[in-house]
Amino acid sequence: MSIAELHTLTGAYALHALPDDERVAFERHLGACEACSQEVREFTATAARLGLAVSAVPPPPLKERVLREITTVRQEAPSQGRGARAGSPTGRAGRWTTYALAACVAAAAAFGGVAVWQNQVAQDARQEAARAQQHNEQVAQVLTAPDASTSVSDLADGARGTVVVSKSVNRAVFLASHLTRPPGGKVYQLWFNDGGTMRSAGLMNPAATDETVLLDGPVDRASGMGITVEPAGGSDEPTSQPVALMEFRGA
Repeated sequence: MSIAELHTLTGAYALHALPDDERVAFERHLGACEACSQEVREFTATAARLGLAVSAVPPPPLKERVLREITTVRQEAPSQGRGARAGSPTGRAGRWTTYALAACVAAAAAFGGVAVWQNQVAQDARQEAARAQQHNEQVAQVLTAPDASTSVSDLADGARGTVVVSKSVNRAVFLASHLTRPPGGKVYQLWFNDGGTMRSAGLMNPAATDETVLLDGPVDRASGMGITVEPAGGSDEPTSQPVALMEFRGA
């Protein structure tokens, strides 16, 4: 089985619903996959809670009544085929089996909803991790490029900004340290300076004072970059005086 297929077996494994060959393959995978191990633990706990939700403790007199009556009631012979009468123990057992099956289906439906939610959470986490990995790889590509050039500038209130540009990669990375957080409802926006025309290069995290940002879009013919304070969500063009203007080295 493929790794992708194994990731989908957590719910069935928690319910002991896998055939032996799939169970063995999944348990080998489980030892090396923390995400699946976590899902199995959560599914198992959820299944236990669902079971407790429909359980009932019999009243104490019931046990005494059963023990008393089994000494006076004769056991009926097993019914044969389809001719069992509706009131016989077999008929009642059949009905209780049906009710139990219906309860299991209802529990499985509820558990399935939990499983879908858990799988969606896991999928979102995997996608977020993939995006973070892609971002880190793109930043590293700029920083390690043979033609990478670095410009450093002191910003307000003791902050420092460093911009690294690679013409061959056609991207730029901005590194901020000790940056003062913007006012509430505001955000720092980065800009490429295209010969005096400012082109948006993305937003910074307003909660971060140290951040590494891969500027949005290609460098192209930009000669520098700027930083302004803008309303949350950013602006199409600068609406405030620049916090900083930095020239690209060698531009």
